Amino acid sequence: MEQVSEYSIHLFYLNENIKMINVAIVEDDNEIRNMMREFLNTTDDIHCFADFANAEDFEKKFGSLNIDVVLMDITLPGMSGIQCVSRMKPKRPGVQYLMCTSHDEPEKTFDSLCAGATGYLLKSASPSQLFDAIRDIHKGGSPMSAQIARLVVNSFPDKHKNQQLLETFTKREQEILHALAKGYQYKEIADQLFISIETVRTYLRKIYETLQVHSKVEALNKVFPKEFK
Repeated sequence: MEQVSEYSIHLFYLNENIKMINVAIVEDDNEIRNMMREFLNTTDDIHCFADFANAEDFEKKFGSLNIDVVLMDITLPGMSGIQCVSRMKPKRPGVQYLMCTSHDEPEKTFDSLCAGATGYLLKSASPSQLFDAIRDIHKGGSPMSAQIARLVVNSFPDKHKNQQLLETFTKREQEILHALAKGYQYKEIADQLFISIETVRTYLRKIYETLQVHSKVEALNKVFPKEFK
């Protein structure tokens, strides 16, 4: 009988304990799509489950896909990425959408997040930034590149407070909301408040639940309403 080494057994149990994040890619550029798939499959905890060149094919297969996160381009042939997220998010709210695009216009950013996307990353991001964003969004975060975060903050120019709503939160929750409105990232908030990043995420989940929203942008838009003309 073939002997199984202790090292092999250790690797088996290590792999069994790793929670794989299944990802789908919707990207019409073949070269970019193939490159993203290859990058993702070099990690131990992220697996490219499926990839599609257009939103229509993704929609057809959506019901049978065992996925956690979708990397969604915006400009696609036929249905746009924003339209696709808007249609698919209500069907399976647990699936998270990370817009991965070359667009950095405030309107497209805001429309994507309002459609149900939870994060927004530029295609110029490095592979490590992409991996971190996927892990973050899977844990309940709302990853955005620094450039996109600034655009989101600037979409609330006057930051008029919904004071009555703000006062329903605890002091610590208010501190986190104010920090988000200033464009701080989770690590910056954690460092500023002397708490862990996971504690920041726990507070945010409670804030989202209280406001009945699913993203940072929706929360800020309720507490610091944007003035629509």
